[in-house]
Amino acid sequence: MPSAKTLNAKNLEALGAKRLAALLLEISKGDAASKRRLRLELAGTQGAPEVAREVRKRLATIARSRSFIDWQKRKGVVNDLQTQRTAIMEKVAKSDPTTALDLMWSFMEIAGSIFERSDDSSGQLISVFENACADLGTLAEAAKPDPDGLADRILRALQESDYGEYDEIIGHMTPALGEAGLAILKNQVHALVDSPKPKAQLADRVAKDWRPGEPIYEENYRELYRDSVLRRALLEIADAEGDVDAFISQCEPESRRVPRVAAQIAQRLLAAGRAEEALKAVDAVSKEDRSGWIPSEWEDARIAILEALGRPKDAQEFRWACFHRNLSSQHLKAFLKRLPDFEDMEAEEKALTFVQNHPSFHEALIFLTQWPALNRAAALILERPRELDGNHYDILSPAADALAEKFPLAATLALRAMIEFALEQARTKRYRYAAHHLLDCEGIASRIEDFGGHEDHQAYEDRIRDRHGRKSSFWSLIAPDKP
Repeated sequence: MPSAKTLNAKNLEALGAKRLAALLLEISKGDAASKRRLRLELAGTQGAPEVAREVRKRLATIARSRSFIDWQKRKGVVNDLQTQRTAIMEKVAKSDPTTALDLMWSFMEIAGSIFERSDDSSGQLISVFENACADLGTLAEAAKPDPDGLADRILRALQESDYGEYDEIIGHMTPALGEAGLAILKNQVHALVDSPKPKAQLADRVAKDWRPGEPIYEENYRELYRDSVLRRALLEIADAEGDVDAFISQCEPESRRVPRVAAQIAQRLLAAGRAEEALKAVDAVSKEDRSGWIPSEWEDARIAILEALGRPKDAQEFRWACFHRNLSSQHLKAFLKRLPDFEDMEAEEKALTFVQNHPSFHEALIFLTQWPALNRAAALILERPRELDGNHYDILSPAADALAEKFPLAATLALRAMIEFALEQARTKRYRYAAHHLLDCEGIASRIEDFGGHEDHQAYEDRIRDRHGRKSSFWSLIAPDKP
């Protein structure tokens, strides 16, 4: 049974409302975020209009702010935005979806002011606005605004979007727009696409970059961005209407030979029951383009099409080819799954032998460790130890962990590669990890019966101590009291 001192709702209720109120005031003193949260809760007791008023005030304050949002401030801003978004959805929308929809539009409008003064390399801020964009669709469906006005508002949002916050808005708004609203929006977008582009006055033109012999002006970038936004909108509308041909018409003929675009077209044709056309779409990608990196969407689309056309043998051959090209475990598993009993075991051995002899040592090690085929991963290391690159700690560290129990020598060689890289390159930030690796080597050394021509642990430690003995910041981590 939980102690009476355990922090849970039941024990806190026992303190009584008066004591809890005093504690909340004390805890929130000097904490602006907590105070805002408490004000919202109090506003909630007075109804949705009061909550809406508090949210509008806060959004206006955020929009006016000019301070830079660095990584230290980012979490607080994200929490603040989430608090406002939650208040709109949970305290306003239930009784007044129309006001909630208007508030969420206001919420989305502050995105530009946020991104102009922040570094969102973590993606936390854009994630908030992506979720809010999805909320717009939910609220519009509940509020049932006029389709004509909703189409106008969506188009304005797309034109004002500079940071991708409205990228999925048409998909989210499709249920609320309905057929009539989608048709209105499509006509509006087409009208913008066909309208003449405004020309900047010569005196106002600002060169942002240079091509050989000519400047690239700021309006060039704006036009390119505007065109991409409108083209994306037409693609989304085509998807919403289930119009495959309209989707294809928005893809430039040259772009249809790009693997990712070809896959998108093929997926839609296949879903529409047009498998023969889908195969032509994926195969529009030239053999030269297929020789390099190919996105998995293209490979998966081609396999699905071959299966739909009743060509399982061709699909199997292509799965095997994908495995060979990329060391794709996904395609190998799918290939083996479709083989009869016993044939799959023979094919797996053949595939793993191919991986073990693959020219890319580290790609092979990743595959064999994750498959898992630890005996082959160990053999790979023992056969090709000179190819171990200690800089690839993200590969070697998990490999060493996986191999340590049954293949301690292979694990040791992987650990030594990371140790020596850190010491040779004087990567002081890695010394702590390298010290752990050396201690791990010491711990598993007793389980190695034959070092196979490699130094035993003591000889290895003596050698690196002789070579790197002056790196005291490393050796102090091994034995602080040992000179």
